[in-house]
Amino acid sequence: QVQLVESGGGLVQPGGSLRLSCAASGNIFGIYDIRWYRQAPGKLRELVASITKSGSTNYVDSVKGRFTISRDDAKLMAYLQMDSLKPEDTAVYYCNAQIVLEWGKVSRPGDYWGRGTQVAVSS
Repeated sequence: QVQLVESGGGLVQPGGSLRLSCAASGNIFGIYDIRWYRQAPGKLRELVASITKSGSTNYVDSVKGRFTISRDDAKLMAYLQMDSLKPEDTAVYYCNAQIVLEWGKVSRPGDYWGRGTQVAVSS
């Protein structure tokens, strides 16, 4: 079974940095698009960043210029580098990926999610 696991969250001061990691494991032939979402307390989940198989990236306006999404397909890893963090970045961050399964079947975009990692930016 395919599994995604996020790590790297924590508590930082405004202006600080964190790098989130997303590790994929299981019956994986390849990975299409990878996305990072976040959900703050009492707020809706929002798409923060995405990266295609070819490396094309997109960001929500509020993080543009501060966050960088990347991927390492050889390691089945994805990352979200977060710089110049603001209190409004406080949220649980989730990794999502569309998986090419080992037998050639492509998953639905919403099939696979990590459990989330907490990011807190104080003050």
